[in-house]
Amino acid sequence: MAKDYTALAKDIVKHVGGKDNVVDLQHCVTRLRFTLKDVSKADTEYLKKRDGIVTVVQASGQYQVVIGNHVPDVYAAVLEQGIAGVVRSGDTVHSDTGGNIFSRVIDVISGIFQPILGVMAAAGIIKGLVALLKAVFAITPQTSTLALVLNATGDGLYQFLPIILAVTAAIGAALVFPSLPAGVEALKEAGLTTLLGLPFALPASGSYLSTVIPIILAIWFASHVERFMKKVSPEVAKMFLVPFVTLLVTVPLTFAIVGPVANLISDGLSKGFMTILDFNPFVYGAILAALWQVLVMFGLHWAIIPLAILQFSNEGWTTIIVQNSIVAFTQTGVLLAILLKTKESKVKSVGWPAFISSIFGVTEPSIYGITLPMKTPFLISCAVSAVLGGWTQFFGLKNYAMGALGIFGIPGYISPTEGLKPMFIIIALDLLAIALSFAVQFVLPVPTLFGGEESSEIKVTSKPVSSQVLTSPMIGTIVDLKNVPDEVFASGSMGEGIAIDPADGTVVAPANGEITLVFPTGHAIGMKTDNGAEVLIHVGMDTVSLAGKGFKTFVKAGDKVQAGEKLIEFNLSEIREAKLQTITPIIVTNSADFTKVNIIASGQVNSGDQLVTIEV
Repeated sequence: MAKDYTALAKDIVKHVGGKDNVVDLQHCVTRLRFTLKDVSKADTEYLKKRDGIVTVVQASGQYQVVIGNHVPDVYAAVLEQGIAGVVRSGDTVHSDTGGNIFSRVIDVISGIFQPILGVMAAAGIIKGLVALLKAVFAITPQTSTLALVLNATGDGLYQFLPIILAVTAAIGAALVFPSLPAGVEALKEAGLTTLLGLPFALPASGSYLSTVIPIILAIWFASHVERFMKKVSPEVAKMFLVPFVTLLVTVPLTFAIVGPVANLISDGLSKGFMTILDFNPFVYGAILAALWQVLVMFGLHWAIIPLAILQFSNEGWTTIIVQNSIVAFTQTGVLLAILLKTKESKVKSVGWPAFISSIFGVTEPSIYGITLPMKTPFLISCAVSAVLGGWTQFFGLKNYAMGALGIFGIPGYISPTEGLKPMFIIIALDLLAIALSFAVQFVLPVPTLFGGEESSEIKVTSKPVSSQVLTSPMIGTIVDLKNVPDEVFASGSMGEGIAIDPADGTVVAPANGEITLVFPTGHAIGMKTDNGAEVLIHVGMDTVSLAGKGFKTFVKAGDKVQAGEKLIEFNLSEIREAKLQTITPIIVTNSADFTKVNIIASGQVNSGDQLVTIEV
């Protein structure tokens, strides 16, 4: 039964930058050969570590993902992931972007956060430790140097997210520049109310600190400006002219458009939610709890926070955002179900630190790293939050310690008049939030995130039956494998072996066995010997580019052959005229199944001379 490489193919497409980043895809006997629009979008380190991939090489203008002998199957699986219709380099590419706008926005946002998920989770745990010091030991940043340093460590990343997320750091830095007047009144006093003829204002919080969406929109716009400038700028001036114009155009327009639009939306949300609160507190609690995570993603929660702060200042308590305690714990519950059910090791490695952070009320690692990219868990969290959020208003809960998060926010519900009763109610609702979100996600399938249940490829090979000798498949001069002008072969990534610089154009079988692969262009052939050795013979370097010109094969996959039987004929002159190397590696691709692969030939060899001994 053929092995299913769908999971591996999905992972490869995703980590070469997606199907829209692929201009051209070919394959040779060992590797997928991508031509990418933007190589910087490819996650080379991830692909190199991914099981099922030998390594990644960038050479000959191609992004080469080395697979091994089963590359044709992987290539076919990759084509099924939406790469079908890709044309050869130089032709016009018409590719469907695929997916609805909601899915694409989610993919962009979660993709941006992927590189910092680990440190986000770590920062969240540190924020929890700071809260623990305050709640249990009354140690605060105002009274302890340790708490001060830990607080800066935990809050620093979240405070300056615009800079961290920005591709062009200068744009993010401009948004959080400390000299910007904070708030509408401060801007009026400074006489700074318009920019480029448009109203100039900052978000309701007074700055873009801790925001996400504004910088994403700014960088999206900047990417288009930068792309245009790269096309029209003279080469001699590109180094400074491209960033100069990009910043000059992007930053003012970001302030001129994002600020006013954000304020308009925030004002509308603020008035809308207060209208709902006056109409029916239960409905208000349900709606705000359902939407809170989305509002935070877009930085629109600042439409509500100032109202809560004002109420807290006047009354010493707030009821406006009490349902937010529920929201944090629905993330905890749904994430726990994912971690217990998923078979993806990468999800577990990201998820457990995010789970700990969510207990402390820091849900960004969970949202951006797992539940939002998976989509369904995120919606479950929002739905359960809605079901329970209204009850916080029904019971009239008041928070007397605004600002505490997660489990450390629970003591803030101890009432001066009602004692511990409100705290017990919020504990019950929080536990119910965990239980309900856990239960719903646990009975539903867990979406795959990184490709495949195990996110790995299990190698199944038959063990060699005995030691054996391989004979030379051609006439020529022995070349040490490490001197082959291709790092995949030279590094031994494909397996141990030897190379020959051929003197004629005939390849014969190095042992008795079965042909397992004949590449369509005829430049490479694979076989499995009767003793269990898997042998790859690859004629020349990059000879796949000849598209079969000068090559003729005499066998097909499944044929039984005897040592010395002709397999391939090739034209040395045509390879050399194409300015390609003729050095031919002979690799034992399952070397790991043997004790040792010994090279016994040197200098000149003829077809049939003993070349390699393989010990079981």
